[in-house]
Amino acid sequence: MKISVAMAAYNGEGYIIEQLTTILNQLGESDEVIVSIDPCKDNTLNVVRALSELDDRVKPLEGEGKGLIKNFENAIRHCTGDIIFLADQDDYWQEEKVQTVMECFTAREADLVLHNCTLADAGLHPIAGGESFFAMHGSKPGFAKNLIKNSYMGCCMAFRKELVREFLPFPEKIPMHDQWIGLIAERCGAVIEFVDKPLLLYRRHGGNVSETKHASPMQMIKWRIQVLNALKATHTPEAQEGEAQ
Repeated sequence: MKISVAMAAYNGEGYIIEQLTTILNQLGESDEVIVSIDPCKDNTLNVVRALSELDDRVKPLEGEGKGLIKNFENAIRHCTGDIIFLADQDDYWQEEKVQTVMECFTAREADLVLHNCTLADAGLHPIAGGESFFAMHGSKPGFAKNLIKNSYMGCCMAFRKELVREFLPFPEKIPMHDQWIGLIAERCGAVIEFVDKPLLLYRRHGGNVSETKHASPMQMIKWRIQVLNALKATHTPEAQEGEAQ
């Protein structure tokens, strides 16, 4: 099976080459890394283009500058692989990540795989007492559970390309793309595999595009209402008719 990696990049010059190296070291010759790069204040686009000249598996795209969610959508839409991994620009893939995740697709016929990770500082030293993301968040499958407290973190996620038609386009008013993908997969009855082993160092350095801080209770309630409204509007007879046109 061909693997695509969808990465959204923005002002990522400091870490993106190291991250891409950890990814490329695990991919085959026919695999690809689609990097959608929003307009930056740094040299991200040029350094990724330079790497693509050395390794044609790296395919840079110019993003539209509409934010993280639409940047990921742009990358995903250009993926041609059977299995799509999502990747942030500044993390570090452990050596066994791809092999372990792909075994879930081949041996257990999963549709979506979510694995654990370890939080790390800018130098990739574990933080939060070395406690894993799953342990900190009580991560487990279930629609209601993940609507209330999300387990689905994009940088730890991979899915079959057939799921893409179920969750794209991303609705305008959702808090994050990864929770949306997870909830749609849950609602569709997809086979979801949670891998407890940490397969990624989730780098937190103060300049991350995504945040781990908790929002206020009112903001969290607002976000959940937005997700519920988006879910209600998705795959209704009216929405399906609009998609067919």
